[in-house]
Amino acid sequence: MPLLRDLPSEVRALSGVAFMVALGFGLVAPALPLFASEFGVGKAAAGAVVSAFALMRLAMAPFVGRLVNAAGERLLVAAGIGIVAVSSALAGLSQSYWQLLVLRGVGGVGSIMFSVAAASLLVRVTPSHLRGRAQGVWAGSFLLGLVAGPAVGTVATFSLRLPFFLYAGTLVIAGLLALGALRHSVLAARQSNRSDPLPLADALRHRAYLAALAATFAGSFALVGARSAMVPLFVKDDLHRPAGWAYATFLVVSVVSGALLLPAGKVADTIGRRPVIVVGLSIGAVGFLVLPALPATAALLSAAVLIGVAAASDSVAPGAVMGDVVAGKGGTVVAVYQMAGDVGSVLGPVVTGWVADSAGYGSTFALCAAVCVLPVFAVLAAPETLQPHQPVPKVAVEDAARDAATDAT
Repeated sequence: MPLLRDLPSEVRALSGVAFMVALGFGLVAPALPLFASEFGVGKAAAGAVVSAFALMRLAMAPFVGRLVNAAGERLLVAAGIGIVAVSSALAGLSQSYWQLLVLRGVGGVGSIMFSVAAASLLVRVTPSHLRGRAQGVWAGSFLLGLVAGPAVGTVATFSLRLPFFLYAGTLVIAGLLALGALRHSVLAARQSNRSDPLPLADALRHRAYLAALAATFAGSFALVGARSAMVPLFVKDDLHRPAGWAYATFLVVSVVSGALLLPAGKVADTIGRRPVIVVGLSIGAVGFLVLPALPATAALLSAAVLIGVAAASDSVAPGAVMGDVVAGKGGTVVAVYQMAGDVGSVLGPVVTGWVADSAGYGSTFALCAAVCVLPVFAVLAAPETLQPHQPVPKVAVEDAARDAATDAT
């Protein structure tokens, strides 16, 4: 594929790593609450095992950003994957609920180390005129892994412990791939060989960065968290349809989003980041509004398509804006960006669940639409950090890499 050939080799390597990591996560995720319940705990405690992973990601993100600045991305990518691999294998050997809970929390620490380091490297090695497409390839690799994981996870019918060991195996492959593919990368050198990282205080003075934070929070809150939690319940409680309808809706969202990731990235690189974010989040708001307004089949199909379009846009453009602002110098700045998404993923299901209990699904989806729309004003008010860019001549990229190699030696 010409696009992949145009991207830096580090991006192609990270995309392969992302696929293997997501494959393992998608494999173990459905088995995790079932395995926890085998220790005789209730539904809330079983859910806490899932939350422990996300909570530790959120808690450790600021510290991981400093580690990336100090040690460099390549080391943190491999170390983070290694921690998740070991903790997953040990979780499969758990003899008590508390062992499982603690080990999943440890896995969250490794997960945020990998994701912040990989995202930081991704935005640093990619030229501005390819940054949106790089985000699309990266997000698409995760999506493919998450889709393939549950299919492989049918092994859980034999043993609920087996997925944890297979997860560890996919992570070992991912870690070896990262170490090998980035071994000779000048651009993955230690931070001491590069310019100083962008201070977080400076990034927070950029309206474009604040707009990117708002956009990724909104997408994680509504398009990921609330959609994942509320749509299945809406299908069951209000539409009185079997669970298969919810699975079909999620499949349509995934297919539409996956098909549009690369086109959305190309538009973000050639036309600009702003229109991709504004149009994408606006379409997502419409998707939530049609859910309670149309007959069941039309509502689910229309909303799934619209939310899939919004999810693709929100997966590429805000990350590209963040990369434009940090200009390859922000481990901590990248960590805070990821924290905004994690906060949205944590709050989305909880807040919308409370609204659904107290005011019904119509109010819930109206809230999701409002959350999607609000960042649009911040994006419109922010300067267009990257209008369509002229491609950087290949010789200039080669000269920059050669200069960096000279500095490193």
